[in-house]
Amino acid sequence: MANKIHILGIAGTFMGGVAALAREIGYEVEGSDQAVYPPMSTQLEQLGIALQQGYAPEHISPGCDEVVIGNALSRGNLAVEHVLDAGLKYTSGAQWLSERVLPGRETLAVAGTHGKTTTTTILTFLLQAAGREPGFLIGGVAEDFGMSARIGTGREFVVEADEYDTAFFDKRSKFVHYRPQVAILNNLEFDHADIFDDVAAIQRQFHHLVRTVPRRGRLIVNGEDERLAEVLAMGCWTPVERFGLDIEGLDWTARLLADDGSAFVVIHEGGELGEVRWPLLGRHNVMNALAALAACNAVGVDVKGVLAALAEFRSVKRRMELLGEVHGVTVYDDFAHHPTAIATTLAGLRAKVGDARIMVAMEPRSNSMRLGAHADALAPSLDGADAVVFLQRPELAWDAGKVVSALRGDGIAVSDVDALIGRLRECVQRGDHVVFMSNGGFDGAPRRFLATLRESA
Repeated sequence: MANKIHILGIAGTFMGGVAALAREIGYEVEGSDQAVYPPMSTQLEQLGIALQQGYAPEHISPGCDEVVIGNALSRGNLAVEHVLDAGLKYTSGAQWLSERVLPGRETLAVAGTHGKTTTTTILTFLLQAAGREPGFLIGGVAEDFGMSARIGTGREFVVEADEYDTAFFDKRSKFVHYRPQVAILNNLEFDHADIFDDVAAIQRQFHHLVRTVPRRGRLIVNGEDERLAEVLAMGCWTPVERFGLDIEGLDWTARLLADDGSAFVVIHEGGELGEVRWPLLGRHNVMNALAALAACNAVGVDVKGVLAALAEFRSVKRRMELLGEVHGVTVYDDFAHHPTAIATTLAGLRAKVGDARIMVAMEPRSNSMRLGAHADALAPSLDGADAVVFLQRPELAWDAGKVVSALRGDGIAVSDVDALIGRLRECVQRGDHVVFMSNGGFDGAPRRFLATLRESA
């Protein structure tokens, strides 16, 4: 009989991936979560994994051999208290992955404040194009694979390496569990204000990751990021390759052929490898591509041979995902939840659409956003938008009005999603581009708004 596990927090992007991997290698999987919404809920349903809404102790079947606990759960949670009181065997998702999946694999880990999911997906896609059949765990559903995780039959396993803490009983960053042979360090900024006091605390965790990469491995590092340079200055025992666009002498760089980042020439150690023409937008995605190409090269892939494949790359759900166009209004769903990511995403879209009007529907949902850690930087990050409808839920601890009043373009704060959709509907015009930005379910707002446009057809 197969081992049975219960996953607490199963609808999260990481834990949903753990569930998919466990199912693939023969575990019987069940799980529960407080909030269940697409795309992970859809993936889990397609896998036939039983989901329970809420963290009730009775949702954990008596026959479970182990409980895998997500980092969103804390002491005081009824299910957690039941696991401890009953003496059930438990572990974290990161620890489970490191013990049950990664041994014997060549692990490639993608870390950074921004771009982890997209870069992980690009890297996996390129390895697949090279015939490597990699395993992967991505913090989102990759359009090209139709899933967020798989075991794979090849040597390589690609994992999105999050700096957020592991579990209530393990406060180290998740990525210290993975012990990769190749690690991408994409960038480093302050985030996760609920667990980190300052940038230095995050840098210490990144250095813990650096300490685990062997001498035979490779560190692929953003050569434009001063905070990452400070991390390496703490000690580095692994060969380093640096990538970037604006600094001379880096190992990997690019020459843009289009201002919106949709076409560029890849340059390695001063020599041009070839052109990329692809659907993604923005300077930040060119950086993501360079990091992924460098990591491929580190495991022996002929990079020249896979460049052309990027023309077919379709990215990840909820990363500037085009939901549809109705009456000339184009609607996107985006995961951006940090000021830097918001600004770079809008810059890429602006380079593509020119003078067309960009409207943003913004839900400040991440813990750092809700705590107000990014409040001062939020208005400047939205300079690329002509209008912003800001969702100020009653539980938001700070005044969104200050952000709205500081916007370059038009702005308004509303208290619920119905009002947000109504306001957008009143303001939207033919030719507009509407971007929904949230790292949560947003109460289904993007697709609900698209439906209202279709109803008026």
